[in-house]
Amino acid sequence: MKLAVSVAIPLAVGFLGSLFTSQGLKEWYPALQKPLFTPPNWLFFPVWTVLFVLMGIAFYLVWQANFGGTRTIPYLYFLQLAANVLWSFFFFGLRNPALALVDILVLWVLILGNVLLFSRVSPVGSYLLLPYLGWVSLATLLNAAILKLN
Repeated sequence: MKLAVSVAIPLAVGFLGSLFTSQGLKEWYPALQKPLFTPPNWLFFPVWTVLFVLMGIAFYLVWQANFGGTRTIPYLYFLQLAANVLWSFFFFGLRNPALALVDILVLWVLILGNVLLFSRVSPVGSYLLLPYLGWVSLATLLNAAILKLN
């Protein structure tokens, strides 16, 4: 049951973020100038789905270990999920790449914090967050380039 809940939560967060994203993808995003390293649009959904599942499994592993006896891990984890949704809202919902850039920088720091905290409780859980950190690193560069180009 914990595994199902752990995976369902980030998938639900992803779905919520997609509500903001879908509208912007149709009307606004195609008209933006984008850097050459922009991934194709079709790649985002499968990558994010895999990342949300990995996040959920990572959370499950630290939950199984009772968060290492600290409540910092779940608080930081849920704060990171909130920052993830906010990025979609700022970038696609408000169509504000500058505000989205501030948010994604905060998100990156929160993910790194989770990687470090998870590593104390479950090294495997920590490793499962590394693809997320990598993808958000790319998204940060993409966000900054879009801001500069537009």
